[in-house]
Amino acid sequence: MALSYKARRRWALVILLVGLPLYIIVAVSLVGLFERPPILLELAIYIALGIVWAIPFRFVFKGIGQADPDEKDERRD
Repeated sequence: MALSYKARRRWALVILLVGLPLYIIVAVSLVGLFERPPILLELAIYIALGIVWAIPFRFVFKGIGQADPDEKDERRD
């Protein structure tokens, strides 16, 4: 089921404003459960977690920065 451009924009906003902060809190909490690793390893863990969260949402964010392809160009009338 394909989402419309406007639906993808709305979902992207929800994911960035609600989902990402929750993911950050969970990631920091999970890393905090273990003894603190060396700083470079901890940095690598956070970088990997920073990339992993976006993989399931690729289709939502693809093309969001572009103009709405369904909207007619009103200047051409």
